Amino acid sequence: MDSIRNALTIDVEDYFQVAALAEAVRPEDWDSMEYRVEANTNRLLTLLDHVDTKATFFTLGWIAERSPGLIRTIRAAGHEVASHGYSHQLIYSQSPAVFREETRKSKRILEDILGEPIKGYRAASYSITTRSRWALDILCEEGFEWDSSIFPIRHDRYGMPGTPHQPYRLQTPNGSSLIEFPLSTCPLGRYRLPVAGGGYFRLFPYSLTKWGLGRINAGGQPFIFYLHPWEVDPGQPRLKVGFLSRFRHYNNLDKCYDRLVSLLADFRFGTVTDVLSDVRFSADPVIV
Repeated sequence: MDSIRNALTIDVEDYFQVAALAEAVRPEDWDSMEYRVEANTNRLLTLLDHVDTKATFFTLGWIAERSPGLIRTIRAAGHEVASHGYSHQLIYSQSPAVFREETRKSKRILEDILGEPIKGYRAASYSITTRSRWALDILCEEGFEWDSSIFPIRHDRYGMPGTPHQPYRLQTPNGSSLIEFPLSTCPLGRYRLPVAGGGYFRLFPYSLTKWGLGRINAGGQPFIFYLHPWEVDPGQPRLKVGFLSRFRHYNNLDKCYDRLVSLLADFRFGTVTDVLSDVRFSADPVIV
């Protein structure tokens, strides 16, 4: 196992809340959907306990309202709880006022449940992009200390290419400062290969993911990895969506849990805050 500690993160949302299935289910329909996130998250908690590994759980406020006991269970097991917003909407489709309201609401829900401050944030579908830089200022103003929302690649739904690939201190548009832990990529010629987890973890052969993450560690840097509870749930309901969305969401769900078991054996992990404590930051923040 590599000696570098890497950040393991779980985005706590249910299958019907993801952007890939938005064409089939509306937020106002969520209450009528089969609720599977508790069982799936508990399955991940059991696995992490078995291998004595801690993670950061980015949790939707919508989920926390309905499952406060799950949030307490996550924290009682020694994991870190961070915010994933409230309703899993793309930030660049929201107004700053709506984003602020939802961000504040989600943070308050989690803090009321746990009785401690929530310091970390991750945007739904990594939707802090060039169109929504203003969200970084709001995160600072609402009391967040670090973020993990920026994916330094090109993608049809997210991405901010040209930004740093390793943890850094960024300067927000209004001049505030925030620690950013971007989603991990590794160099592949002139291309940056996304190897941070999620759909890429299910799409790529495990050997490619292991190689890419290992290359990051070989360069002396930590990586950040993410997974969703619904990704270890091949029995979830199948919703009628287009081919691309169907491929992104359902591809290799039956292989994901076993791949995660291998990943946990092959690399050393901890919470985001743990990993950031190992990082030396430049005194000069990066303007994104």
